[in-house]
Amino acid sequence: MPIFIIAEVGINHNGDINIAKDLIKMAKLAGCDAVKFQKRTINKVYTKELLDSSRESPWGKTQRAQKEGLEFGLKEYKEIDSYCKELGIEWFASAWDVESQKFLRQFNCKYNKVASAMIVDISLIKEIASEKKHTFISTGMSTLAQIDVAVEIFKKAGCPFELMHTKSTYPMEDEDANLNCIKTLRERYKCNVGYSGHETGLAVSYAAAALGITSLERHITLDRSMYGSDQSASLEPVGLNSLVGAVRKIAKAMGDGDVNIHPKEVPVSKKLRGHIFQND
Repeated sequence: MPIFIIAEVGINHNGDINIAKDLIKMAKLAGCDAVKFQKRTINKVYTKELLDSSRESPWGKTQRAQKEGLEFGLKEYKEIDSYCKELGIEWFASAWDVESQKFLRQFNCKYNKVASAMIVDISLIKEIASEKKHTFISTGMSTLAQIDVAVEIFKKAGCPFELMHTKSTYPMEDEDANLNCIKTLRERYKCNVGYSGHETGLAVSYAAAALGITSLERHITLDRSMYGSDQSASLEPVGLNSLVGAVRKIAKAMGDGDVNIHPKEVPVSKKLRGHIFQND
């Protein structure tokens, strides 16, 4: 089964639609199946106190200026929608509030995403589940009890979903990955399980691919030295190309697990074992 590879643009576009388009093109050229963005209603997701607090950024000296500078609106998302259709790649976004989810609905994206931070927002995940679109649910920062609640909501709504094992640290240390959780989630919920990685390298994602994940999400960037909290845990073009190529090979190499003689082994067997069976 092919692994569905998602290139997480997130907010690495830094509020620039041209950077966003470059990242979409980068994902398409690498062979990714989809690109993902993030959508927030700033005044609903953050408190006034936080928004009024100080933060130096290219857009000003407050948290509000920084967060508004990173947020795309209707004009930008129309361009994203048009450009993705032009290139032939799927796009979707993780909404961080109900208003943002309703905003995204107008584009009729094929997929939805529940970010790790939002898996405990019951009103939001009920809204997402009501759309009955295939939904990727990240499980970072969550207990099994919290995941139980989310899974039950999606099952009750009849909404198709898969979980994505995640550790929400940026960047994630390799030793914190705990990839065996992929098996735990698969056995507990009897569903497909993917992996959303925030590590700096490729080895952990390769290992996840070998564990039978059905989806893989990694942040992407044009240059890790660019402004932004997610840039350091993102893949540049060369890294993304390597990831996609290797993951496609790993998925093919895993096979079906049946122990038998492969048809291509038959002539080799006759050659190497001929002296054993020649008198039979």
